[in-house]
Amino acid sequence: MKKIVILFLLIFGVQFAQSQELIWHTNVKEAIAVSEKQKRPLLLFFTGSDWCGWCIRLQKEVLLTPEFKKWASENVVLVELDYPRRTPQTNEIKAQNSELQQAFGIQGFPTIHFAKGITKSGKVNFEGLGSTGYVAGGPTAWLAVADKIVNGNKS
Repeated sequence: MKKIVILFLLIFGVQFAQSQELIWHTNVKEAIAVSEKQKRPLLLFFTGSDWCGWCIRLQKEVLLTPEFKKWASENVVLVELDYPRRTPQTNEIKAQNSELQQAFGIQGFPTIHFAKGITKSGKVNFEGLGSTGYVAGGPTAWLAVADKIVNGNKS
C-alpha cells in the first residue's frame, strides 16, 4: 500500500511541476491579448538563443530558476523574440521579430523590455516601462531590477 501511495504522489508531483512551467509566447499579438486580459505588462526577451553567450547565461542564471518562474507567473506575460543563427523560424516570426527589433531599437542581446501592448484597428502600439539585460548576481539581483520597473510603473 505504501508503494502505491508513493507512486501516486510521485506521479502527481511530476504533473504539478509540469503544470508550473511558464508559457513563453512567440506571437506578440497573442501575448498582447493575454496581457490585456490579465492586466499585466509584457516582458519582451530579445535573444539569440543558439549563439549569444550572455543570453544563454541569463537563461541559466535567472530565467530558468524557481524564483523567476514564481515572479513571472504573478507579474508579467512572457514573450520570447529570438534571432537564432541555426534554428529555423517561420517567415512570419522572422518578420515580426525584425519589426520589433527596429521598433525597440535593439542594439545587442540579451535585452529585455517591459511594455504595455495595445492593439487598435489591427495595429500594435507599445507603452515602454523600462528595460534591462543581464544583471550579475543571479535571480535575486535581476528580479530586484525587474520588480522596480514593473511595480514602480503601476498606476
